[in-house]
Amino acid sequence: MLFCQFGIRGGVNMTDSVIVGQYVETHSIFHRLDPRTKLVSIVILMLSFLILGTWFSYAVATFFVIGILLLSKVPIQFFWRGLRPLLFILLFTFLYNALFSKGTILWSWSFIEVTEEGLRTGLRFVWRIILLILLASVLTLTTKPLDLAYGLEKLLAPLSKLGVPVEQFSLMIVIAIRFIPTIMEELDRILLAQKARGYDLTALSLPKRIFAYIPIIIPLLFTTIQRAEQLSYAIDARAYGNGKGRTSYRVLQFQQMDYLAGGIVLLFAVILLCLKIGKV
Repeated sequence: MLFCQFGIRGGVNMTDSVIVGQYVETHSIFHRLDPRTKLVSIVILMLSFLILGTWFSYAVATFFVIGILLLSKVPIQFFWRGLRPLLFILLFTFLYNALFSKGTILWSWSFIEVTEEGLRTGLRFVWRIILLILLASVLTLTTKPLDLAYGLEKLLAPLSKLGVPVEQFSLMIVIAIRFIPTIMEELDRILLAQKARGYDLTALSLPKRIFAYIPIIIPLLFTTIQRAEQLSYAIDARAYGNGKGRTSYRVLQFQQMDYLAGGIVLLFAVILLCLKIGKV
């Protein structure tokens, strides 16, 4: 109710270029998994991807991620929308490694040198980042925000004995995730309002467009703070407090499907570790 009332909406009717914080209902296997299973599995997979070393291990990880995307039944264009805003960063990462890594020179011009080792390193970095982004996208696209908060709260529950405000921490993370598409939606409204007044930023050159965004930051910050304040009042009006000791209508319970999914993820992580040790 809090999210719906103050514009923090789910679904897919938000800015097309941002998928963080969106939820797509497709009734797949991943949608039925316990949020704790998905959180732990994603963390294990991300850590295992950090040890990828050989091209064969990258290929195995890629096929595994493609299988996850297909099983999620989420349209591929959603994952492309998540990658599209990061294309510049990925290109910069690749070029930085290709130009500034020492090794066998393949091409040079003036002080610019492209090395074989640099190309390999850049490709591996970009490949790994793409896999990590796709995994994170699967988590947010197949898990409702409140379920994600509840699962995170249950996973971090042991820390509450040490005085850590687990309930507030999990709620804060989920609200931050849900505010991303809302902020982008507000940015679109401001740009459309300026365009209606005859000031089209897309018609400007890139340097001028960057400086033209500076005056937009002020109204964007103002509306964001206003939304956050309204959300805070709504939480207080519902006597949420610090969230400690609150019960939930839905009780999380691991099903057979969760144990199977967790076992597959652990087995896959062990396989990647063996490939790393064996340098296959």
